[in-house]
Amino acid sequence: MWGGSALLRALASRPAWADNPPMTDTTINTDEIAKFAAMADEWWDPKGKFKPLHKFNPVRLGYVRDNAIRHFGKDGSVRRPLEGLKVLDIGCGGGLLSEPLTRLGASVTGIDAGEKNIAIAELHAEQSGLAIDYRAVTAESVAAAGETFDIVLNMEVVEHVDNVPLYMKSCAELTAPGGLNFTASINRTPRAFALAIVGAEYVLGWLPRGTHDYRKFLTPDEIGALLKRNGLTVVEQVGVVFHPIADEWRQSRDTGINYMVLAERPAT
Repeated sequence: MWGGSALLRALASRPAWADNPPMTDTTINTDEIAKFAAMADEWWDPKGKFKPLHKFNPVRLGYVRDNAIRHFGKDGSVRRPLEGLKVLDIGCGGGLLSEPLTRLGASVTGIDAGEKNIAIAELHAEQSGLAIDYRAVTAESVAAAGETFDIVLNMEVVEHVDNVPLYMKSCAELTAPGGLNFTASINRTPRAFALAIVGAEYVLGWLPRGTHDYRKFLTPDEIGALLKRNGLTVVEQVGVVFHPIADEWRQSRDTGINYMVLAERPAT
């Protein structure tokens, strides 16, 4: 699986993109798109290849909901507390976040560079009676069109794109003044390598082998630096850990493996 020298290179402290500056003006990684396209039919199978995301969904949805209610002064006791808010779900896949956010009242746009993912998402939303604006486009193309959103979601995507600086710049530009920006990813630590790759992909079989490349992981501080570079203010970093006895993910102060970064764009 991993030779000794390959492992040492993988555990180097710098992210892959920092040593290999991108030469293109796109964030599309065709290998990553093909990887997820091959699994696209299983997006809505809670016991299929996306089972970890189904398990992870409640904690990230709750984090977005609670912070949106607090930041925008919404009433958390009503059935649709996010009414009136525009949300962009980048790398939406089959719509696992887009659909519950729509049910919470948000006006959701879901984008993904994989056309098959968007086709699955559109079909499932139609079957569910939900109106969601799904588009097979990239974050940079939407940003170039000048669109902005109250909430921008960059959840489990940054580790799968090319040209990370451009991608994070686009995510920031898409965040409206006074808006919130959420990033969720996996930290670049030896513990994350052991658990998120070796454990999840090779031992437990939670994910197909090759789902993640350790060298493409970013630390919370690296994410924060890219957000700050593009005019956002980092509000907090929180960890997400799995509790095997409860069989659920929970927020934690431990950001050593999975984490979320919340940032906001100052109101003008």
